[in-house]
Amino acid sequence: AGAETVRRAVELDAASRFQESLVCYQEGIDLLLQVVKGTARGKLPQEPCGARGRRNLRVLLEDGKYHKQIKIDENATGFSYENLFREYLNEIVTEVWVEDPYIRHVHQASRYKMKLTDLYNFLRFCEMLVKGPCKVKTIHLLTSCDDGSGKAQQINGLEEIKQSLRNHGVTLDISFSSSIHDREIRFNSGWMIKIGRGLDYFKKPEGRFSIGYCDFDLRPCHETTVDVFHTKHTKKT
Repeated sequence: AGAETVRRAVELDAASRFQESLVCYQEGIDLLLQVVKGTARGKLPQEPCGARGRRNLRVLLEDGKYHKQIKIDENATGFSYENLFREYLNEIVTEVWVEDPYIRHVHQASRYKMKLTDLYNFLRFCEMLVKGPCKVKTIHLLTSCDDGSGKAQQINGLEEIKQSLRNHGVTLDISFSSSIHDREIRFNSGWMIKIGRGLDYFKKPEGRFSIGYCDFDLRPCHETTVDVFHTKHTKKT
C-alpha cells in the first residue's frame, strides 16, 4: 500500500499537482516506515522520483517548514470554500479541526438586507466536506460560547448542524473555550490553514436577487490573508 501511494505521488508530481503529491508522499512514507518499524534505519523502496519529486519530498520531510500565502484583495471574487480548500482535500482527509472563537453568531435578515455570520459559514464549510472528495468522518470544533442573549441560538444551531452531519455519517465534536483567540483549520493529512478573518471573509450581498447571493465564487470578499502550512503534527500537544 505504501509503495502504491508513493507511485501515486510521483504521478501527481509529474502532472504538476504538487499539493496533492505532497500529501501522498507523506502518506506513502508513513506506511512504508510502518513496515520497517523496529529497525534502526530502514531503506525505502526506490521509486522513479524526478527532480521535482525529490524537491517536494525534502519539503515534506522538513516538518512544518512548508508555507504558502494567499492574499484575498478587497472585493475579490472566486474564493468560495470549494476553490480555497479544494487542493488540500482528497481521500486521505478523514478528520478536521476547526478553531474559531466566533462560530456563535446567528443569521439576521430584514426585508432588504442580510447579515452573513460565522455559524452559517461554518455550516457551508461542513457541506463542502460532506460533498467530498475527502472522506471526513469527524469534525472537531473549538469556539467560544456566546454569553449574551444569543447563547440559546448558538447552542441550538450547533446541535442542529451536529444532527444533520450525523445523518451523513460525520461526527461533530463541539468544545468551548473562553480563552481562544486564534483561527485555524487543520486536516489529518498535515495541512493547516489560517485565515485572518476565519470563515467569515465574504461580504453581504447587494440584494436578495443580486449575482453572488447564492454562488459564493461570485461573492465579493473582505480583504484578508490565508496562510497555508504543512506539518506532520495536526494535533496540538
